Parts: sequence; structure tokens; C-alpha cells
Amino acid sequence: MARNLLKNPSGEEQLEFWDLTENGGSQWKVEDMPGDCGFDFCAEGVTKYFVTSFELCLKRQVIDLLAEGYAPEELDTEPAVTVEDWYCGRSDCGCTYQMTVSLLDENQEVMKEFQPERVTLDPDCDDCSWKQVSHTFSEYGPGMRFISFEHGGQDTRYWDGWFGVRVTGSSVTVEV
Repeated sequence: MARNLLKNPSGEEQLEFWDLTENGGSQWKVEDMPGDCGFDFCAEGVTKYFVTSFELCLKRQVIDLLAEGYAPEELDTEPAVTVEDWYCGRSDCGCTYQMTVSLLDENQEVMKEFQPERVTLDPDCDDCSWKQVSHTFSEYGPGMRFISFEHGGQDTRYWDGWFGVRVTGSSVTVEV
């Protein structure tokens, strides 16, 4: 079983290990599951989540694969890289969710990128419960040395506080 290369994927250590690339509104916060107007999570062991505010909040980790113990020869065989993330909204306020995951070479130049369409959740017409997004990279060429994982969003009503998208259970695995 491949290990999750993201550190602190569900907020157990608050915002430790995350680079806050956008920290608008009332800024990023960690809350306990299920939270106000929230939904129970579908997996055991996940008890916290990160929540965004009324202006864009994005956070990122860049994984150094050589520092994580992978050999250049292993990485040059183009092992499958799987990324997963969980997001949800509140039952009383809409939100947007976005993510960008990039495979990077030794100069941290993008080799391949996964950026799904931005999601807007509206509690008046959508099920805002926890949803998973996942993607597996393959056939990206030799030279991958870093992986950048960034995600976040904001609420759609610009309410002061933490009414934006919630994220948790993120993972990045490399199948060698």
C-alpha cells in the first residue's frame, strides 16, 4: 500500500505543513467534524477539516520526492501518481471548490497538471455532503521530482466567518 505523501491531510495539526497561498476573508481555519450546518464524514478516523472564508483561501504543499526517499531511477519509470481530495459545503451557504495538482521536474517546472473545473455548491439545489475528487497521472515522461498539491475555495455569499468550502482527507500517493 502506497503511503500518503501529504503531511497533515485533515487538520489534526491545525495548519502545520501547509503553505497558505491565499488566505482571504476571515482566513483558513480548522474545525471539528461535522461542524455547524455540516455533514458527517464517510470514513472512520477523520475528525477534522479545513474550512475557507468569504474571500479566496488556497493552501499548498510541494512534495520533494527525493527527500521522501524515492530514487531518480524509480521516478523515471513514470510510476502512477494518484491524488484524492474530499470537499463539502454547508447546508446554509453556497461555496466554490478548486484544486490544482502538478507534477514538477527538478527545476519545479510543470510536466503535467490536473485542474478539474471549479465546483460551485448551492445548498438550495445541490447535495452539499462530502464528495471525493481523484485523478491518477500516467505517461508523463521521466524527470518528475516534485508534486505540488493545492486546493481551497470560498463561500458564495461573502458572509464574515467560515462559511466556505470544507476540505479534508487529501492524499498523494506514488505507486513504485
